[in-house]
Amino acid sequence: MEEKNIPELDSYLDYLKYQKNYSDYTILSYKEDIVEYLNFIQSESLSFKTIQYSDIRFYLMYLKDTKKDDNSSINRKLSSLRGFYKFLANEKIVESNVFSLVNGPKKSKKLPRYFEYNELEEMFLVPDKKTPLGQRDLLILEMLYATGVRVGELVGMKVSDIDLGNKTILILGKGNKERYVTYGEYCEDALKLYLNDGRNALNTQNSDYVFLNHNGGVLTERGVRYLLNQIIQKTSIHKNISPHMIRHSFATHLLNQGCDLLTVQKLLGHESIKATQIYTHVTTDRLKEVYYHSFPRAKKD
Repeated sequence: MEEKNIPELDSYLDYLKYQKNYSDYTILSYKEDIVEYLNFIQSESLSFKTIQYSDIRFYLMYLKDTKKDDNSSINRKLSSLRGFYKFLANEKIVESNVFSLVNGPKKSKKLPRYFEYNELEEMFLVPDKKTPLGQRDLLILEMLYATGVRVGELVGMKVSDIDLGNKTILILGKGNKERYVTYGEYCEDALKLYLNDGRNALNTQNSDYVFLNHNGGVLTERGVRYLLNQIIQKTSIHKNISPHMIRHSFATHLLNQGCDLLTVQKLLGHESIKATQIYTHVTTDRLKEVYYHSFPRAKKD
């Protein structure tokens, strides 16, 4: 993808980083979406500062018919551009946010993908607890599953945020909103092992961050995704993996064990209950289990 040397884009990315406190991974995603759009309008001899609502349909046709993007990708790109043009309008660079008028295609409803508990247990067995990196990788798995934190929240975690006595961690979430998460005994064991052993070996730069790379620097979101891919390749599991998929597993397993939706919302750090309601669709197995166990004519004697 061609890089665009546009000061307005650089200013917007700085705004996302320093004022909105977005993660580097999120900012990179925004940048890629906007650069793709800028490349397209340049190829059409259009200017991003004077583009009209009627011109945007050509970009939508390009995404749908030429690139064959699915609806969720198109909606994500439109969201990136709405944010960009809102910034441009606030800075008086454009007259108005033309993308605020654009409705994206209807999202196809996809259920959250998650791991069964036995699959997670298989992954927990992969890291070598005798090595510093193995201890770190085990803690990453345990921490993601035990707390349901986002990957950006995980890599931003500092040792000073952890209350070992109460088994809680102060998390800085989206929009700089703070919340406490709790972890259990399996995660506690992995945490103590790493803090007392592996982290000391990795911490050559006297860092306060919990998760460090092999050079002693802060582990990145991209680094977490890479190591998770390495872990799952050493299992018999034929699924793609992401940190968010473990977060989905955390929420799904809580609901399947009878946890109420409001509590799961608070644990996930969702601002709205609507964001948490997607998980009500993945508890079908639990509902069937209760039905066959409780309903008198569900099965014959």
